[in-house]
Amino acid sequence: MRKIIIDTDPGQDDAVAILLALASPKELDVLGITCVAGNVPLHLTEKNARIICELAGKPDVKVFAGCDAPLMRKLVTAEHVHGKTGLDGPVLPDPTMPLQDDHAVDFIINTLRAEPIGTVTLCPLGPLTNIATAFQKAPDIISRVQEIVLMGGAYFEVGNITPAAEFNIYVDPEAADIVFKSGAPITVMPLDVTHKALVTKERNDAFRAIGSPVGVAVAEMTEFFERYDREKYGSLGAPLHDPCVTAYLLQPELFTGRSVNVEIETQSELTLGMTVADWWRVTDRAPNCTFMGQINAEGFFALLTERLARL
Repeated sequence: MRKIIIDTDPGQDDAVAILLALASPKELDVLGITCVAGNVPLHLTEKNARIICELAGKPDVKVFAGCDAPLMRKLVTAEHVHGKTGLDGPVLPDPTMPLQDDHAVDFIINTLRAEPIGTVTLCPLGPLTNIATAFQKAPDIISRVQEIVLMGGAYFEVGNITPAAEFNIYVDPEAADIVFKSGAPITVMPLDVTHKALVTKERNDAFRAIGSPVGVAVAEMTEFFERYDREKYGSLGAPLHDPCVTAYLLQPELFTGRSVNVEIETQSELTLGMTVADWWRVTDRAPNCTFMGQINAEGFFALLTERLARL
């Protein structure tokens, strides 16, 4: 069983990533869910995380609120994609489970110090503000991280919030720069992979056919979510960005990529937040992460549908 901390800003696709993790207790021990401002402000991301835990029938999961703004910049949000609540689509009740008193950053630090070295994986699904803040506040924890598996960035696909930048990295590029330079083992699910994980009508029908509150809610989330991508990209459905992180932890063989150097642009007005990936190794910069390039989409959706049916 792999111990994980999910750092997230739900977001419909974040919600599906959380559900996939909570549906896989034999493989994943979710130590806690830490929330950050991103897709919507913090008061909504922490609420949404608790809504999803209750939807999954897992009200004992510990949810923590973290940073409400990027390290150095004004918060940019994505209600134009996710709706005003971040979880537009299904009608879900407000949560009754408590929000934990501790700050998310302190929870990350304390957990990494308490668990044996190299046994906790960090799973950031949103801006990297919480992770970078924890690394700055307690640099001793960096060497204790087993792996960071994150959704963010792009190389060929390039940007979805600007011509050059993916949303999660763009919102807090300074935080991303800290994390990518930390020396911790990093695996990245960029847009190049996640845009190949499209919820077609047939795949969404399979979610709905589960017949449970979880299956119906996921179908309604992706139906809302896809309207933006269909209009913007002319795609066949919504890309499930963040569940790629959870799926990698469960079945890494679904993904292929390569070890490359990635630098984060923090200065340019034109390319702020760009993940400059040396995919073809044209520099002498040492690799600092594994950037995924391909996904077995059929296997991904088979896994997702099978696991969601367990909740």
